[in-house]
Amino acid sequence: MANGRRVVVTGLGAVTAIGTSVPEFWKNLIAGVCGIRPLSLFDASTYRTQTAAEVREIPDGALSAAERRRMSRADRMGVAAASEAIAASGLDLSREDPTRVGVILGGGTSGLLDSEEFFARHLQGRKARPSRVLNHLPDAITDRVAQHWNLEGIKSTITTACSSSANAMGYAFDAIASGLADVVLTGGSDVLARLTFGGFNSLRSVDPDPCRPFDRERRGLSIGEAAGILVFEEAEHARRRGAPVVAEFLGYGVTSDAYHMTAPDPSGAAGGRTVRAALASAGIDAAQVDYVNAHGTATPQNDSAETAALKTGLGERARGIPVSSIKSMIGHCLCASGAIEAVATVLTIREQTVPPTIHYENPDPACDLDYVPNEAREADVRVALSNSFAFGGNSTVIVLSRA
Repeated sequence: MANGRRVVVTGLGAVTAIGTSVPEFWKNLIAGVCGIRPLSLFDASTYRTQTAAEVREIPDGALSAAERRRMSRADRMGVAAASEAIAASGLDLSREDPTRVGVILGGGTSGLLDSEEFFARHLQGRKARPSRVLNHLPDAITDRVAQHWNLEGIKSTITTACSSSANAMGYAFDAIASGLADVVLTGGSDVLARLTFGGFNSLRSVDPDPCRPFDRERRGLSIGEAAGILVFEEAEHARRRGAPVVAEFLGYGVTSDAYHMTAPDPSGAAGGRTVRAALASAGIDAAQVDYVNAHGTATPQNDSAETAALKTGLGERARGIPVSSIKSMIGHCLCASGAIEAVATVLTIREQTVPPTIHYENPDPACDLDYVPNEAREADVRVALSNSFAFGGNSTVIVLSRA
């Protein structure tokens, strides 16, 4: 690690279908509450599935009425999660050098839902406000967060499909470890939109019922939306101000399987390389891993390939540790999935409780690890991995540990 600068997590923020704050999210996560319900955000009656993990109410306490009008759904969720994370970290940003505080997020659909509404009204000959397309670009959420808190440090948006926010956290780690920043707000925000919902339906990769990761009868994923923001901080900087350190970010691995645009390499070889790269970055070995937050999308191909990847990357250790997919409760949150799953992984370490994989009823011979079926479990978790295996073979694994 450059200059010996360690990177710790001092704040968390979450907006999900099962909770719009970290305490509510965690309470429902370990209770096995399912947030996958009939979709109300737009008309889904013509699609194969009509369910999604939709956020019903976005906390807007940090925004003025004018800001709420200007921002997209993704922006508002991201700012809400960032506000919670900053408050939890105890950061007084007015006392920080703004050029040393960065924002690095995963971006995806951003204001796409607003753009869809604009063009629908335009095609119908109804009055449409051009300002509704201003938040269309994936980097809009990053810009909004930086502007809201006047942060002038390193700023970037990563878009690598479902590994976007996991890669953003890796980049944030590098920025602090190399001395480019002292604090970085990182993670991501992504929301439901007709294009992505229709696209996954056309691929027939969605389950009409709530998804069933690793179950033999799984039929596909459930789309979700979320914002997850983490405050990354240089360890000594956090110590000097007496910050509440909740975990340490040890390292990450990134690879490509160069296999297919939407299907994973079934052998698990590429995912296994990503796991090993993450362990090498963190300076640990497989024997030290106590838990894996799986990508666990519930598609037939992904779950068996991820199981093979864990066996390849962790060896026999893979059979002795709990593995769970919280997508069974919050759906696949696309470019924000790595972020909200990192929040869940930090909470798993802090609370020493592993969230369950719900809807798991029928073991699959191709998925033969310990998937923590249906009920949360107390466990001694010192080191955890969180997997993000995305379209196009964009694979990322992050490593978090007890502080």
